[in-house]
Amino acid sequence: MILYEIKVHYDRQTGEDNPGKVKETYLVEGLNCADVENRLMDELKPLIFGDCEVPVCKKVQYYDIVPSPEADRWYKARVELITVEDNGKETRKTVSILVQATTIDFALKNLRQHLASLDCEIVSIQRSPILEFYRAVN
Repeated sequence: MILYEIKVHYDRQTGEDNPGKVKETYLVEGLNCADVENRLMDELKPLIFGDCEVPVCKKVQYYDIVPSPEADRWYKARVELITVEDNGKETRKTVSILVQATTIDFALKNLRQHLASLDCEIVSIQRSPILEFYRAVN
């Protein structure tokens, strides 16, 4: 799965005759920037009122994504995966995991449950600017 983080700036209808400029970040799965930009524009078309620009479209890598259908926020966690080789040498690999939750406490709880079978250490967890994750259409 190839993931792209896309930042979008556009005029959005925020009330009666009250367009407002918004800056939002989305995570979209797709083949390339052009593909995911087109897909995102299709999703956002009903919300856009006036100008729209995409200043950033960059490939990002997440070790895993932990969704939660009832949640409305995304949190980015940095986790060290710990492996012990046959010779007893310990190696650590730091990865990013995206967790969806209503609060940071629930994000941490969901992350711990998700990682229960792994030997790892949670290094940090913080709120992500990502509003929505759009998976590739099969």
